[in-house]
Parts: sequence; C-alpha cells; structure tokens
Amino acid sequence: MNVGTNELLQRAWRKKMIVPGFNIPYLPMLEPVVQALRDCNSFGLVMVARLEWMKFEARSLTAVAEEYHRVKDERYTRLHLDHVPVIDEDNLRVNYLPIIRNAISAGFQSVMIDGSRLSLANNIAATREVVELAHAAGVAVEGELGAVMGHEDGPTGSYEEIFASGKGFTDPSEAQQFVRQTGVDWLSVAIGSIHGAISNAFKDQKKVEARLNIPHLQRISEVVNIPMVLHGGTGIARRYILDAVQYGCIKINIGTALRQPFEQTRGASVVKAKQAVYDTTLSLLRNELDVTGSASVINP
Repeated sequence: MNVGTNELLQRAWRKKMIVPGFNIPYLPMLEPVVQALRDCNSFGLVMVARLEWMKFEARSLTAVAEEYHRVKDERYTRLHLDHVPVIDEDNLRVNYLPIIRNAISAGFQSVMIDGSRLSLANNIAATREVVELAHAAGVAVEGELGAVMGHEDGPTGSYEEIFASGKGFTDPSEAQQFVRQTGVDWLSVAIGSIHGAISNAFKDQKKVEARLNIPHLQRISEVVNIPMVLHGGTGIARRYILDAVQYGCIKINIGTALRQPFEQTRGASVVKAKQAVYDTTLSLLRNELDVTGSASVINP
C-alpha cells in the first residue's frame, strides 16, 4: 500500500529534506521529470496549476493525470494539484470546488487552494471548505497565506523595493490563526520569492534573482507546526534554499527552470525539448537541491 503524500512530506519535514515540486505547463515535460527523479533516486512531486492548462499547453487536469498514471513510479513521485485560485491572476472569480473534486476523482494525491487574494477571514473559510472535502477522500491540502508576486501583468515595483518593504509577506500571527482554523496540511508562505512571469511580454526573460528573508521565516516557523512551501523556487541562491529547509520550508516549487529550456528547444523537436527538461531536472536534483538518494529516506 502506498504511503500517503502528507506522511511523505511529514517525513521530509522531520528530517529537514527538500521535496521538489515540478510544474508541468507542457504535457511532454512530465515523462522526463519522472525519469530524472527515478535516475537520481530522488523523491519529488509532479504538479500542474490551473493557469498551466488555461494559459500554456498542459491541456487539462485530466490530461495531466492520464499522462502521470502512464509513466508514474510512486517510489519517487506523487501527483499534486498546484494553484487553484479563488481569484485568479486576472482578478476573475474561479469556481474552484469542481476543480478540486475533479482532481480527487482523477487521482491527484494532494491539492492546493489559493485564497491569497482574499481577506484573511475569507481565505480561512475557502481553505477550510477544501480541507473538509479533500480530507474526506484522504487527500492532503496546501493553502497559501501572503502574496507571492510574479503572475500579475503590468508593473509591480522593483524587486528590491518589494523585498525591503516586506510587501505581501506572510504575517506570523495570521499564519498561526490560519493553520489552526483551517486544518491545512502544508502552508505556502511569502518570504521573498517570486513566480516566473507568465505573460507573453515577460515569460522568456530571466527571472529576478530573488532572496529569502530567513529571520521572517523563522518567526513563522515558531508558530506553525506543519511543513511549509516555497513557491517560485527557480533562481534563488542555494544557500537561501538550504537555510529555508532548516526552518521547515520543505516543498520547493520549480517551474521556470524547466519551462524555459523546453520552450527554447521544442522548435527543433519535441524529443530534444524533452531531453533538455531531463538534463535540467537532473542537474537541479544533483547540484542545486542535493536530493540524490532522498527517495530511499523519505519513501523506503
């Protein structure tokens, strides 16, 4: 019998080990990511977010699930539903509960509800609703508190200004209340990372080299007692990632680092694009995240 995804994340959290989550905006990327995890004996999550079938070419939640089940090796992987927003990057209201239900039916083993654009009270209410639905099916839930920038169109101010001001950073006291009142399994926090841009005008550009406010993360970790998640993991210096893991930020989401090599290479052929994804994933696992062999510890 497979160990549940939450238990695997709990093991990683207790042992302070990174669990990378790899986003799949293009369906052919999925197989090489799974192969790289297997070849490195590393444990990681394969993920798709709503915007990746709305604005890229993941096609659909069901298409990703079918491809995952075709190539999966659950010694090394689990399938996670990333960002399902209550209000999306275009400020449109999303009918999120049917998406969550469809994901559970399709075999996703954990889901994320993103109420970060709501008030605290409304974020708590929406997240608690999803927790009740998912937990009844034995599915783990990730929630988000704070604003991880990057998906919005238009100017948002310079990164240095945002970082210095702490704009959108997760508030520790609110995090404590959020976790207590929702029963969420994992908490996505905003501590300085940013998402890769998704608009056509910016998606090919090199990401800002973001930093992490580790003292702020420490304050959050002191009041929440669950694994935390870092979105926008591409381009952050390794020392920040390793420090974040020591304070409970276990799940590190990676999208841009794989998406851009695929996009840059697929004009030659899909085979070459898949090889680029495989090579990049392998390098990340071995050199940046240093998680070679983690499957033997997390999911022996």
